[in-house]
Amino acid sequence: MSTINRREFLDRTKKTSLAMAAGVTILRSAESARAYAANDKITLASIGVKGRGRQLAQGFLERGDCQVAYICDPDSTLFASRSKAFAEQQGGKTPTCVQDMRKALDDASVDAVVVATPDHWHALAAIWAVQAGKDVYVEKPPSANCWEGRQMVKAARKYDRIMQVGTQNRSAPYNIAARKYIEEGKLGDIHMCRVYNQKLIRYPDAVPDSDPPEGFDWDLFNGPAPEARYNANYRHWHAWWRYSSGDMANDGVHQLDIARWLCGVEYPQSVYCTGGRFRAEGCDESPDSQVAVFEFPKLVMTFELTLYTPYMLKSDGVLRESDILPYWPQNATRIEIYGTEGLMCVGRHGGGWQVFDRPRNRQPVVKDSMYGRFPDPEHKENFLQCVRSRALPNADIEKGHRSALLVHYATASYRAGGVKVEIDPDSEQMLGDEKARALFKREYRRPWVVPDEV
Repeated sequence: MSTINRREFLDRTKKTSLAMAAGVTILRSAESARAYAANDKITLASIGVKGRGRQLAQGFLERGDCQVAYICDPDSTLFASRSKAFAEQQGGKTPTCVQDMRKALDDASVDAVVVATPDHWHALAAIWAVQAGKDVYVEKPPSANCWEGRQMVKAARKYDRIMQVGTQNRSAPYNIAARKYIEEGKLGDIHMCRVYNQKLIRYPDAVPDSDPPEGFDWDLFNGPAPEARYNANYRHWHAWWRYSSGDMANDGVHQLDIARWLCGVEYPQSVYCTGGRFRAEGCDESPDSQVAVFEFPKLVMTFELTLYTPYMLKSDGVLRESDILPYWPQNATRIEIYGTEGLMCVGRHGGGWQVFDRPRNRQPVVKDSMYGRFPDPEHKENFLQCVRSRALPNADIEKGHRSALLVHYATASYRAGGVKVEIDPDSEQMLGDEKARALFKREYRRPWVVPDEV
């Protein structure tokens, strides 16, 4: 067995230029990519700062080459704590706090925006940003339906803006090495890939509609979604069709993106999805048990989701930052790639990978292996380098859009009653069933409309 650790891989990339060939430059020093004065900083607007948005903003500030000029969020109760924390990280400079992001986009001094809103806002926020001349780091999934994802690509290209999707596994050295391993034919021909998303999520019980809490702009939060009264449970947006596509969109898109990339596939020929909500508790709409089948030329890819399985373990912080590999049978977010020469198990967010041969004496035989690390720093580095160089980033919006399509196609199949939909790669449209095709695009609530002409 050959085990490749992260340091060895980085040493090898210096000699082979593997990382550069993959569009990655792994540089911990921010100055290494700078094309202008050493004291210049990239000015950011942070759009959405509750959970992931706060983490992203603080991660950019930790680098020392960025500053957050604006905090944008419908929930003004977050402003005091976030502005204080960000100011402490950037030498006392307090960001301007606004609920409406358009005030930040009007400021010519803002170079780029970080979009970490609920999913239904990603597309419109990103399109507005590039129209205002800003580069964009947008969280996954980049879109809430097929059509608006393509509009994001069009906008990024029309305005010549960088748009990086937060599928950070594309900047992970261990995943780049896994891709190279497959490209070199070491796994043989691949005809089956299984993608898993298994965890425990307890959504809250139903509560009646009410008035929004003080300081929370409900109309702005609801944005492009259909008109509705405020409901506290809508802030768990991943569970509601009006805002997202369940945990397949929330978490599973990470694994699907890795799988699509490693297997080297683009559009599926057909998609079928079934499942249901079988738990008695909770008020969520999206399934807690789900299986999707994606048919590609000479490859079948499956996606399996369970949300009532506490014995399935996501890779924790210790595993992500150590030379540790998961126990694959109970790793909640693994990808299994079946080649004619071996089985590759891949973990996301630093889980590493292993390739297994036929067991001997009933004991596992590991042919090759590599540890991983959580690739958030590399992904931010890649984004900022591309802001400076204007090269396409590792998770360019075109790549992120095509991976998100897998989620949207599967969701449409499921919501249409488990119909099999054929895919036209030229138009990205679903063919056949009218209910599924109707979910290709949504009606937008004015004035929060993704435009036909970007």
